[in-house]
Amino acid sequence: MDTRTATSSLTSTVGDNLKAKILWGRTGAGRSFLRSLLASTPVVLAPLASITTFTTLTAFDGSFSAYIAAVADQGFWKITAQHGPRLTWQGVAAVACWVSFQALLFLYLPGPVRKGQPTPAGHVLTYRLNGVYSWVLTHIIYFSLGWTGLLDLAFIARNWSSLIAAMNIAGLLASVLAFVKAYTSPTHPDDRKFSGSSIYDFYMGIELNPRFGPDFDFKLFTNGHLGMMVWTLIDLSFTAYQYETRQVIDPALILLTILQFLYVADFFANEEWYLSTIDIAHDHYGFYLSWGCFCFLPTTYTIQAQYLGMHHSSDISTLHLAAVFTLGLAAYVVFRSANSQRHRARLFGRKALISGKPAEFITASYTTADGTRRESLLLVSGWWGWSRHANYTADLVFSYCMCALVGSTKVVVWTYAIWMTLILVHRCLRDEKRLGDKYGDKWAEYCRRVPWRFVPGVW
Repeated sequence: MDTRTATSSLTSTVGDNLKAKILWGRTGAGRSFLRSLLASTPVVLAPLASITTFTTLTAFDGSFSAYIAAVADQGFWKITAQHGPRLTWQGVAAVACWVSFQALLFLYLPGPVRKGQPTPAGHVLTYRLNGVYSWVLTHIIYFSLGWTGLLDLAFIARNWSSLIAAMNIAGLLASVLAFVKAYTSPTHPDDRKFSGSSIYDFYMGIELNPRFGPDFDFKLFTNGHLGMMVWTLIDLSFTAYQYETRQVIDPALILLTILQFLYVADFFANEEWYLSTIDIAHDHYGFYLSWGCFCFLPTTYTIQAQYLGMHHSSDISTLHLAAVFTLGLAAYVVFRSANSQRHRARLFGRKALISGKPAEFITASYTTADGTRRESLLLVSGWWGWSRHANYTADLVFSYCMCALVGSTKVVVWTYAIWMTLILVHRCLRDEKRLGDKYGDKWAEYCRRVPWRFVPGVW
């Protein structure tokens, strides 16, 4: 899931510290059955939400209120049977071919090899990062097939119903595979985490880094090559669909596609940075990440393009489009700048330069499981002296700009921005709790030095 944002302004790698089993991943043992059951409800609710959103977009002009009224009158299952996603063999074959093709690229395309964060048990995994090559090659092939007439560029949009059904099933099967593998053939048994509730373990995952063989990292594969990779293809397909059905392309859809291309290209161009994010370094692999990358990301992050591709956009002034697009570009610049500052601090430590000046740090120490005293540097200059999560702030502004380009007040259009707000606020609080437990007084000092989480004077 996007998951693009990194977890803190730390410049050293996270070691297998004394509290690793507490600090890594979600809550561990000791959860009550009721709490686990409630936390795991997205296993059922999330697929239903994807079906609801599809039905709202395709059958009710993007109006949740109209959809709810129809459900209240006729019932959910009747509305779903009439207008919901329909599984076809074509959709199943398309998803199967997509997963297989991306797996081949992931395995065989060249790329630099980089080390990830140390795991709680002390494993340091290596990753071959070929996301840029895979993304570029995937789009070249897609365009080539369209240019030669072997594939309709609007294929995804025209088969969206069956693709959503197939993606839901694929995400569920991958989640089951990850759950079974964690018990029968774990990659690193000492990095597994059990909550005491099978329901919760299925939802949040047991293995931290499930692998097939020494190199095929299932988490990085699904997050990047399946989730982020298809985002821009979906945008392009709905753009082609709008042109084929209306012989025009809305300026809003063009600008939206540019912003989202920029966002995804940035992800792959800086794939090494992603290895230190909360998704890769801390979250265990279960339904939350698996179904999220197979289905939630492709269907939710692209809602704006879906809406514009399916419906006539409202009259949007050129001034509105220009202002929102410019703000989106500015947010991206801050996002990239903040992440670059932190990356330089990680690489060069006390020798790092931020905006041409020596970086400022707070030195925080901690003890690893083997009793070794280690040191981390908490960056407090540049954007990281302005906000403890400057990249989150920029990411949120960027998200809202992408939704605002549509020029609609319908809630469905703003689903992506709402989701990003919820997940980034939650990650912020969760990460700060973990860092407070790890660094104690030094983290408190850091918070006094940089008092604002997102926006100075607001929060």
